[in-house]
Amino acid sequence: MPALPSAVAQIQTRHLVDAAGAFCALGYAMLAYLARDAGEPSLPAFFGIVAWTGVPVFALYLHAVRRDEPIPVARLLFWAVAFRLCGLLGGPIYEDDFFRYLWDGYRFAIAGTPYGVSPEAFFLDQTVPPALRAALDQVNHPELPTIYGPTAQVLFLLGYLIQPGSVAVLQALLIAVDLAAVGLLLRLAPARNVLLYAWCPLVIKEIAFTAHPDALGVCLLLAAIVLATRNRERWAAVCLGLAVGAKIFALILVPLVLIRARLGGWCCFVATLAVLYAPFAVMGATGFESLLVFAREWEFNSALFGALAIPLSSTQAKVTLGVACGTFWIWYCRRLRRDGSAVPRGDWVYGVFLVAAPVINAWYLLWLLPFAAVYPSRWAWTASVAVLLSYVTGLNLGDYGMPAYGHPWWVRPLEFGAIGLALLWDVLRIQRAGREAG
Repeated sequence: MPALPSAVAQIQTRHLVDAAGAFCALGYAMLAYLARDAGEPSLPAFFGIVAWTGVPVFALYLHAVRRDEPIPVARLLFWAVAFRLCGLLGGPIYEDDFFRYLWDGYRFAIAGTPYGVSPEAFFLDQTVPPALRAALDQVNHPELPTIYGPTAQVLFLLGYLIQPGSVAVLQALLIAVDLAAVGLLLRLAPARNVLLYAWCPLVIKEIAFTAHPDALGVCLLLAAIVLATRNRERWAAVCLGLAVGAKIFALILVPLVLIRARLGGWCCFVATLAVLYAPFAVMGATGFESLLVFAREWEFNSALFGALAIPLSSTQAKVTLGVACGTFWIWYCRRLRRDGSAVPRGDWVYGVFLVAAPVINAWYLLWLLPFAAVYPSRWAWTASVAVLLSYVTGLNLGDYGMPAYGHPWWVRPLEFGAIGLALLWDVLRIQRAGREAG
């Protein structure tokens, strides 16, 4: 008899999960339908669907936390798959980066390397097959060779080998990778926390709909952390090398994951990077050239950098913020060494990095949010919604009086103001809890 109330509560939780899942799936199905139309979905429709699919997730998480009830893993995964299949049926919205992925896969297959030659060099090349001609004509910044790392390039190559010029194949591959990341998170955090990531509108949009390869780096980073918690430091180091090869963002966390590793672990990390990059270096290019152009010249949706670049020069602002980020990183490294946490606070590290960065694209938060599932906070999950305001640009508004990637004056104050208020709420809550404990 004592088990009866618990059983009833569990049934109620299952019903709530299914009801929230079905409601969100309807929203993603609507977004997929809009994505199939010519042109982009209207911004009001998009943000309406973000609210439609986001509010039930946060409500379900808070319900589970307040009643201290578990989320059934099977149902969590069922609906996570359903949401991502909607993205596969829909296709990319507000993004054109996938044309570069398709082109890189073709160049890798044909030339043995995607690096060193810009897409514009092939504009008049009649040997480009029709399936890739459409992608070539839509590549952004065609004057620059590719910026993507070798691990990501292997995925692009695989997509090309399966079906040349198909973004749906890339979406399917990255959906599989993202679901693997969800499985890894379930080894690091309870299911009700993982719900926040697995059902997150930003994650669904940026991976399932838009096929951003950051998902690959994030999955490898999580694999490294899981392996490190099991004292498999050499395999963890290999995964870290592959993660850095997917995107340089992973490098920030490498010393934190390997903080107690022996020399053999570090050698495995270096050897993995060497194996990844050496063949392309021998052929003449590795993508770092375009990465330097990106770091030197681009600015989009920045927070502190945008503010500091007004009184200071761009270089001075970058140096100032770089020193501040480095100082924080050293402080946290020392703290991590003392407290012995199995999972580093990647939410803090990537949060500080992004708030100082000259460019904050919405998909960059894919690196932060898995850690916000391990260590839930109001500011991180507020950021997962607020950063989508970065899509309110002249291009998506159809306002030709604005720069294509410029924002109306109110976007950044609203975006970063909401995150700042959520952060203040978290700080006050922690202080109150400390006083009560004392």
